[in-house]
Amino acid sequence: MHWMTRLLMAFAILAAVTTPVTATTNGPDRFEAADVFELEWATDPQISPDGEWVVYVRNFMDIMKDRRRSNLWILRTNGTHHRPLTTGNNNNVSPRWSPNGDRVLYVSTAEGSAQLHMRWMDTGETAKLTNLTEGPGALSFSPDGEYVALTMRVAAESTSYVRMPGKPDGAEWAPPPTMITKLNYRADGAGYLPDGFTHIHVVPAEGGTPRQLTTGDFNHGGPLSWAPDSQSIVFSANRQDDWERDPVESEIFEVSLADGSLSQLTQRNGPDAGPAVSPDGTRIAFVGFDDREQGYQVTTLYVMNRDGSEVTPLTPTLDRDVQNIQWGAESTEVRFAYDDQGDTKIAVVPLDGEPRTLTGALGGTALGRPYGGGSFTASKNGSVAFTYNDPLRPADIAVMDPSGAVKHLTGLNEDLLAHKRLGQVEEIWYPSSHDGRQVQGWIVTPPDFDPQQKYPLILEIHGGPFANYGPRFSAEIQLFATAGYVVLYTNPRGSTSYGGEFGNLIHHNYPGEDYDDLISGVDAVIAKGYVDPERLFVTGGSGGGVLTSWIVGKTDKFRAAVAAKPVINWYSFVLTADAYGFFYRYWFPGFPWDHAEHYMSRSPLSLVGNVSTPTMLLTGESDYRTPISESEQYYQALKLRNIDTALVRIPEASHGITARPSNLIAKVAHILKWFETH
Repeated sequence: MHWMTRLLMAFAILAAVTTPVTATTNGPDRFEAADVFELEWATDPQISPDGEWVVYVRNFMDIMKDRRRSNLWILRTNGTHHRPLTTGNNNNVSPRWSPNGDRVLYVSTAEGSAQLHMRWMDTGETAKLTNLTEGPGALSFSPDGEYVALTMRVAAESTSYVRMPGKPDGAEWAPPPTMITKLNYRADGAGYLPDGFTHIHVVPAEGGTPRQLTTGDFNHGGPLSWAPDSQSIVFSANRQDDWERDPVESEIFEVSLADGSLSQLTQRNGPDAGPAVSPDGTRIAFVGFDDREQGYQVTTLYVMNRDGSEVTPLTPTLDRDVQNIQWGAESTEVRFAYDDQGDTKIAVVPLDGEPRTLTGALGGTALGRPYGGGSFTASKNGSVAFTYNDPLRPADIAVMDPSGAVKHLTGLNEDLLAHKRLGQVEEIWYPSSHDGRQVQGWIVTPPDFDPQQKYPLILEIHGGPFANYGPRFSAEIQLFATAGYVVLYTNPRGSTSYGGEFGNLIHHNYPGEDYDDLISGVDAVIAKGYVDPERLFVTGGSGGGVLTSWIVGKTDKFRAAVAAKPVINWYSFVLTADAYGFFYRYWFPGFPWDHAEHYMSRSPLSLVGNVSTPTMLLTGESDYRTPISESEQYYQALKLRNIDTALVRIPEASHGITARPSNLIAKVAHILKWFETH
């Protein structure tokens, strides 16, 4: 993937928009755009088997290279002995403790490509274990500590479709054409995909050559869960002949280390994923759902016997998506994470009982916008290390002891943020004008907020659409607040963390009454008395860009809008997006040529004749999820109608846009300048 290098240009753009829109004054006690480069955040905490130590990934920004970087740090679970295990401006990720805690495995790009490294904890010695030609994933130590399992792409043999005449020596011909015949040929963030498939490999823990265990023209994914005797690995894959055309389907398999023989353990219509073998080897836990081809389907936790028999749901009444499952040491309970009303929680369920929530505030790793995320791991004694989320801080490390007491271990951004005045985050619930259904949101007020003043308001809409915002740190929203705006972000119908019924209110109906939910939220904040109803603005990305474009086609109450990476025309989107084999089947009733009226009736393009709001489009040039051709359609339609519009192309950026720090700054700067102009 290639990225934008115009860092100085981003700062020049930023300098043009520092004039505040209210009495708020920028200064050293405010969170400003340049501070984005100083942010740090924790990910992937791994607690040692004895519960005494936590190794985690400490992420930071390299301002000179405009990249996100990461190193490994370690500290005791009592908060002491905080120190680095790796250093440098490269990436060190995916730490994994050996079963007895004497070593830490990790992936490092210190020598250019991603390779496995090992650190011996008693001496501090490190060694590179591999010379891989492809990046490793889903690392997992065997229980006996002798092997490491991983996933890695294996290139397919390629042959030329046509025979070209011989090229004379020294001739400069055009690069040869690329012929594509597969259904999944490109992916956002990865670009055009090379031919090949992801397979499971094992490599000796002391280093050596990886041995491929799985075969066939199928992809085999993680996590990889070893049997207690270290003789087999349980995993999830879609090995159907028509796997490309059934993107949700997968089953649980077990592969033998001795001869690579496969056993299929499940056979259901729907995904069976994330398997975890119990420590005593008698059961397998996994997540999945019975596929009903809906836009949103709640993921349930299941457990079955080792041979695949007696599949039993453990969370049949939870009505929340289960993720990140981990067995307790005694094989009698399973821990997992789930989102509930915008908060990610850790819970435990015994094999013969009901789920019980242990703690919340898991997350803080999204950084740009207040999405969910984060992870946790548990030790043999029941202590849990997790990424702790705070609305005013990116992710830190916290530990919950076996009694349930939570201790915050790190404060990675106190040097940067403790002396700054940030926008305060307040929860709001309000009724939708459509049906009176209660909708949850959050209001962020500017530093030095005075409720007696009148402030402009930004409605910021999340993407997905099957995702959720919550009281989590967001650099973008804090920058909006610093500029003097009240910011409202909400979870309208279709958002996750409120159950299957709420999520599927937009099934084959998106955009729909989620519009009413959003406008009702704006009206609820206006009713508080401190928002100027003549200075309303709206923005959002991806699904939020869809709704932004839909909103300006239905109302002129907003002074200006910025639709980031939107879908404008569902017909063209389904035929150009990277996951087109999924979208037409799960988000729509069928192929676009069979349901053209349905596709168009839900497309913001159908309302373009109503638009009078000045509207900016902002999209990455390498976006394959919502291709930039969508933004170009809307820009050209608005231009034909002589509506004030602009098209901002982010060079070499994929759908996420903000993977490079300067892109996050440039995105916010363009939005604020557009709003300031109007």
